[in-house]
Amino acid sequence: MDNHSNNNSHSVPVIRLDDEDNLDATAKLLRATCIETGFFYLEGHGVSQDLLDKVMDQSKRLFGLSNESKDALKDPVMSRGYTSMEQETLDPKNQKKGDTKEGFYIATEIPKDDPRFNPTKLAGPNCWPTPENTQGEFTQEDCQEFRTVMDDYLDQVSRLGFRVTQLLALALELDQSYFDPHFQEPMPFIRLLHYANETSKPEEGIFACGAHSDYGMITLLLTDHNPGLQIYHNNQWIDVPPRPSAFVVNLGDMLERWSNGLFKSTLHRVITSGSQAGERYSIPFFYEPNFDTLVTCLPTCCSEDNPARYPPITSGQHLLDKYKGTHAEFRPGDTL
Repeated sequence: MDNHSNNNSHSVPVIRLDDEDNLDATAKLLRATCIETGFFYLEGHGVSQDLLDKVMDQSKRLFGLSNESKDALKDPVMSRGYTSMEQETLDPKNQKKGDTKEGFYIATEIPKDDPRFNPTKLAGPNCWPTPENTQGEFTQEDCQEFRTVMDDYLDQVSRLGFRVTQLLALALELDQSYFDPHFQEPMPFIRLLHYANETSKPEEGIFACGAHSDYGMITLLLTDHNPGLQIYHNNQWIDVPPRPSAFVVNLGDMLERWSNGLFKSTLHRVITSGSQAGERYSIPFFYEPNFDTLVTCLPTCCSEDNPARYPPITSGQHLLDKYKGTHAEFRPGDTL
């Protein structure tokens, strides 16, 4: 695969979610985009800039903790909390070491005494910082602020994710509410990411984030001002520069399966320059269907001449299979 990149971002259009008067035109533009690249900028999304700034600031504060404190915030059974620098390897065939990034997973909070608690379905509590597990680096007020901001963000981007799935249904020439039953108990995941200020060297197998396609339905990405994201399109790597106040949205493997390959789950990666621009922060939000949703070919995407290419699989099993292959510390289903 050619490692050349250019600055041509013409293949990543802007979709506005607040243009209700032109919903049909928006759905048609989205359909063309999903068939072509599966990546777009999302504007008019309704999430305030104030909240976007707060969640990015809290992410930076969390990653500023000592390694000892961050290591105390790991839960590999639930795939929650902290993941260490270089722990994830998204392109094992081409990487000589793990991604030069660290992460922190947050999902729907389900206490152990909740009837929905089920580690085998990734349903459980988060790993929140406390004064105790951060060795006093975070005060009680710091911890409460972090949790409040992340809870608010998870709620708002989950609502946004639901709206995007409705627009995707229209783009697939289905009823707008087609996917609604599959997102009554969705699996939303925030992942805070911090990339080291290290120069990526693709020719030496060193990547900030190895080439991969996302596993699930859709990803809504919030980034800082630092570039680095690239998509593989027309046999070359194309930059997707940061766009203030917009989310970068891409489709995942699950939607590609659902649409029988019509909508693209595109390879992408992150390349950092190690320049004075400094460390890079980004926050992908993964919006996935109910754990038990059966992902099988959509009626508008198959026919006698175009039969289903993928066997049916549940949403949850698909995600577990993917996690096992890329997360070194992941231990799904272990006893808590």
